[in-house]
Amino acid sequence: MDVLLGLQWGDEGKGKIVDVLTPDYDVIARFQGGPNAGHTLEFNGQKHVLHLIPSGIFHPKTLNIIGNGVVLDPIIFREEVLKLEAIGIDVKSKLVISRKTHLILPTHCALDAAQESSKGSLKIGSTLRGIGPAYTDKIARQGIRVGDIQSPDFQRRYDKLKKTHTDQLNFFGQLTDLTLKEKEWFEALDFLRFFTLVDCEYLIDQMLGEGKTFLAEGAQGSLLDIDFGSYPFVTSSNTICAGACTGLGVAPSRIKNVYGIFKAYCTRVGSGPFPTELENHTGQQLRAQGREFGSTTGRPRRCGWLDLVALKYTVMLNGVTELIMTKADVFTDIETIKVATSYIINGEESHHFPFDPVQEITPVYTDLPGWKADISSIRTPEEMPSELVNYISFIENKVGVPVRWVSVGPDREATIRIPSLGHQPK
Repeated sequence: MDVLLGLQWGDEGKGKIVDVLTPDYDVIARFQGGPNAGHTLEFNGQKHVLHLIPSGIFHPKTLNIIGNGVVLDPIIFREEVLKLEAIGIDVKSKLVISRKTHLILPTHCALDAAQESSKGSLKIGSTLRGIGPAYTDKIARQGIRVGDIQSPDFQRRYDKLKKTHTDQLNFFGQLTDLTLKEKEWFEALDFLRFFTLVDCEYLIDQMLGEGKTFLAEGAQGSLLDIDFGSYPFVTSSNTICAGACTGLGVAPSRIKNVYGIFKAYCTRVGSGPFPTELENHTGQQLRAQGREFGSTTGRPRRCGWLDLVALKYTVMLNGVTELIMTKADVFTDIETIKVATSYIINGEESHHFPFDPVQEITPVYTDLPGWKADISSIRTPEEMPSELVNYISFIENKVGVPVRWVSVGPDREATIRIPSLGHQPK
């Protein structure tokens, strides 16, 4: 099994790259996150955004798995399936769902909004999709799983958890009428019952034994990991490679290649520390040229220079074997590109991502020449300008892992496989 995940704060282009790599795999499996994820794919002049369904769904011979580490909202799931079926995708025959996947209830979304509102200026930037409360119930051992919909006492379990949530909403003073939302949720639950539910840990073990090839698809980004990200401004799941083991029921020894995706610069949605953020014309330029608006929320993304301290940290956490750089075409009109290679914290230089990234951090930059050329139409390594080759080599030498793919546009065809440029591990 190989794993593909984001190395920054999400939005690195995972959906597109999974789509590009899918022909090499028999199975694509989502292992964490929920409808807060937004994986964008573009091909044949059309744009598709997936929130819950793995990005291999567009390939006719690929099986897709929603793993136990995911939290699933039946309403959003149904909407997503219907959109895919409308363009001729037979989702039911190519998608299976783990029985151990937890469900997002209408009251989870209401709790998410109430809790975020109560934080005032300390809001973490939640997508308000009920993700955090659903994971909270999972850890509190009171959540409802997809497999529970087959139980004869499902309604009793639902009513019990709903009562717990309404008591909490009363505490926040934000109890609202969810009758219509609840009706829609149960209708979507009936739709969900037509899908194949599996014990994915056994299915994956069986298929690996048969020699099938797997790609585990991560959501969000490594710097949003609940344990190792910029806490508390993080998501509610383990977004790093280890999450693939717990989110699918796979032994660590089964993992081979780990593909780490990063943008040629950095972005972040919502609140939280961002040492290399550009709150100036250059930041606005990157946002405009990179179309940096959240595919799930539509919120403008904060933009900044590439942070090699953070990138080296996430490469280490994930055991990355190959790097994939996206959005290289966004630097078309940037004359000088800055790259953060260390931090100044409390007057001292550091190459470590800090325990408390909210503290004052001053990045130490290295200037590199931009390529000042439109590279969106190039398709081979030989066409890459020397400045882009130098930029890639600089990253490789600092991080110690080869960059093997470069994306120069949103379409699946705008992805270049490149040979090793001779990185020197440090």
